[in-house]
Amino acid sequence: MELTGSGRAVVVGSGMAGAQCALALRAGGWDGPVTLLGAEEHAPYDRPPLSKDVLLGRTESTTLDVDWSGVELLPGHRATGLVPGALRTDRGELGYDALVLATGAKPVTLPGARTLRTVEDAHALRERLRPGRRLVLVGAGWIGAETATVARRLGCEVTVVEAAATPVAGALPAEIGALMARWYAEAGVELRCGVGVAAVEPGAVLLADGTELAADEVVVGIGARPATGWLAGTGVELDHAGAVLTDDRLRTSLPGVWAAGDCVSYPSARLGVRLNTQHWDHALQSGRAVAAALLGADAPYDPVPYFWSEQFGRMVQFAGRHAEGDEPVWRGSPDEAGWTVLWLREGRLTGLLAVDRPRDTGQAKKLIERGAVLDPALAADPAVQLKAALG
Repeated sequence: MELTGSGRAVVVGSGMAGAQCALALRAGGWDGPVTLLGAEEHAPYDRPPLSKDVLLGRTESTTLDVDWSGVELLPGHRATGLVPGALRTDRGELGYDALVLATGAKPVTLPGARTLRTVEDAHALRERLRPGRRLVLVGAGWIGAETATVARRLGCEVTVVEAAATPVAGALPAEIGALMARWYAEAGVELRCGVGVAAVEPGAVLLADGTELAADEVVVGIGARPATGWLAGTGVELDHAGAVLTDDRLRTSLPGVWAAGDCVSYPSARLGVRLNTQHWDHALQSGRAVAAALLGADAPYDPVPYFWSEQFGRMVQFAGRHAEGDEPVWRGSPDEAGWTVLWLREGRLTGLLAVDRPRDTGQAKKLIERGAVLDPALAADPAVQLKAALG
């Protein structure tokens, strides 16, 4: 089913991907009603500030400051299923000519622990982060580091527990994770790696090695899974992890149905693999890409993956995707204020991790997109701009 910008468009999921899709449809001249619905009882809002400005009390709301004229907003509507031409919700059916699945991901939970995913989660946790309170964070990933940063700033005693040997083990080599472990110590955060959590009990966290940690609050940040359980039996093809399988135009296996954001698995010709990317930049770009496709564009969706994290007084940025066997090239020393690690494959730049070097990140994204080959010696010199380090 191919559309040319007309009919009723229904976007299910009011996170960043869904919001950007609906806004881009209206701005692009979609000739027909545009409906955006989400399970939360809020207008669309931004999630990254939840672990920063909201926890710190700098703001109460991160509602998107946009004009929703021409978009029908339906908060508090939970999708329950679909049949061709109709989305089923807990408040009735909505007919559609084009349907966009953007229901995001749900955090992995741990009985007795909090998660930090919604604005309600952030408000509830903020009330409890007071000086002297003992906070245990399960997971030394991006959200764990950001929450630990804020909690220490608010005067809490913070312990982070990580089952892997180093922080961010799923995304970065152990050598780099070990460098990041220093940041926890410098901030006065106790980091316990290589041990899992056996149970969360009232006032304590019991570790797998028998250690008991006193805890007034426990927050878990060990990843999220696509929120697609409601699609069972609908004919929408999912992968083993529950992500919606799409083609390179973000079309699903059902005619007239597209997908965007955290719930998507899409093929990357650039990287030669399928990706399920759960980061803000992907949500933004994929939502707009689906809108463009619905409006008649015919271009593959294959951006350079990118995300960032603010932790322990540092801006950490990652672009591209490295693989085993890629050659690491260091720009600067981890003992300096800012440094970068590049990954090269046969000289071609595949990925970058930059700490307080935003210029490197901006240039690297463009070089990765072009498939540029770098001179390793020039690339290793932090005084040489990356764009001038071509091989």
